[in-house]
Amino acid sequence: MWFKNLQIYRLAAPFALAPEQLDEKLAAKAFQPGSSIEMQRMGWMSPRDDGKLVHAVGGQMLITLRTEKKLLPATVVNQVTKARAQEIEENQGYKPGRREMRELKDAVTNELLPRAFAVWRDTRVWIDPVKNRIVVDAAASAKGDEVMQLLNECVEHLGARPLQTALSPVSAMTSWLAADEAPAGFTIDQDTELRSSTQSKATVRYVRHALEAEDLRRHIEAGKQCTRLALSWMERVSITLTENLAVKRVTPLDVLTENDDGSGDEAERFDTDFALMTGELSRLIDHLEEALGGVAQ
Repeated sequence: MWFKNLQIYRLAAPFALAPEQLDEKLAAKAFQPGSSIEMQRMGWMSPRDDGKLVHAVGGQMLITLRTEKKLLPATVVNQVTKARAQEIEENQGYKPGRREMRELKDAVTNELLPRAFAVWRDTRVWIDPVKNRIVVDAAASAKGDEVMQLLNECVEHLGARPLQTALSPVSAMTSWLAADEAPAGFTIDQDTELRSSTQSKATVRYVRHALEAEDLRRHIEAGKQCTRLALSWMERVSITLTENLAVKRVTPLDVLTENDDGSGDEAERFDTDFALMTGELSRLIDHLEEALGGVAQ
């Protein structure tokens, strides 16, 4: 159940809610399937399908946001709208204007929505009251912000902000490559991206390719900066750090998985995995913050 991506937020004040108290607050925005004319609906779901909106293990909390979206391709809407517009032109002898086309498109969308398929996407959220962090398992920062917006509506005075460090990831990663030396606890892996800051945005990518220090220095001297870098932490977890301080491609390495014999029931394994993940990733984030000069004040 390891998170694949980490959008990291820090809390301005200690998180004082017990799991039961948080559950009560999330209940106000619990997920309910959308109506036939709604394009999207969001709400909190039970992470373990046990009726509880908060799953707690060892003081760490897991919650899940479910998003329901209707699959209504724009091409279908545009085709039907165009056909209706042609009918209007044939019957009335003139083409619909911009305002009428917008109204026609809205009417077509509302007509087709009840026949659209609904798909669910669940986004897991880890709340760490010990380190005053909230971590969203999302590849895009926009999705993380969407989760945090709804959480802010449920928990007053939450004060969560995206993690900011004293050093920008771009400057730090570029300096690591220029010096051919990773920060303490990390090793540089074989994937990276360097991009020019000029208008051309010239980009060089290495994918599963040995990173030659001299080649990288030439790119850096030519004005390119590192915007994405694969790293391994303590030979325990591999990650890819991005220019926006998002952590992607989180993968536990063999040292963490080799002792998993699959024993115990599913609920026990889930709790064991969650405890292992939160313990390891909490330390990893600590080291990453340290490598980037600490949390910005």
